[in-house]
Amino acid sequence: MTANPIELFREAFERAEVRDELQVNAMTLATVDEHGRPSARMVLLKSFDERGFVFHTNRSSRKGQELDGQHVAALCFHWPKGEEQVRIEGTVERISDEESDEYFSTRPRGSQIGAWASLQSEELPSRDVLIARVDELEKRYPNEVPRPPNWGGYRVVPMRIELWKGYADRLHDRRVFERASTSSAWTERRLYP
Repeated sequence: MTANPIELFREAFERAEVRDELQVNAMTLATVDEHGRPSARMVLLKSFDERGFVFHTNRSSRKGQELDGQHVAALCFHWPKGEEQVRIEGTVERISDEESDEYFSTRPRGSQIGAWASLQSEELPSRDVLIARVDELEKRYPNEVPRPPNWGGYRVVPMRIELWKGYADRLHDRRVFERASTSSAWTERRLYP
């Protein structure tokens, strides 16, 4: 019987936490533009379950535009202390406004103000312009900071998950799980290192 790759990811994530890996929830997010040109950057995983892997960002940013335009992404976690890596490929969907609001309310105030102040991926004439925007927003929102309308979460719905474990002599273990649709069962196979 094929194992559940989400549970295997959970176990790997928990092992990384126990090993005290640096920023265990840091992951590379790879997207593509309308011409198929790839782009990758680090983001933070905020939650995951059987539905997929969730992170948040400015939806007007380059990554937001690529996620909304192409609806596909790849994630990669690397935990060097344990010689473990997880690669995830799938489709992308926006999470609900309610879920985005709930998470935004837990962010530190500075991060909330920063989400408003940053016109992410646009050209910034000088750092002083950004600091002035922060100062103006601090005055505009002296108490509660609402979620910006262009800021929210995305879920990568996995269609392929590869769990990689490093071993001596580069005889690594690679287990790949794939499914044809979100309602399909996972299939498992091993790959040569």
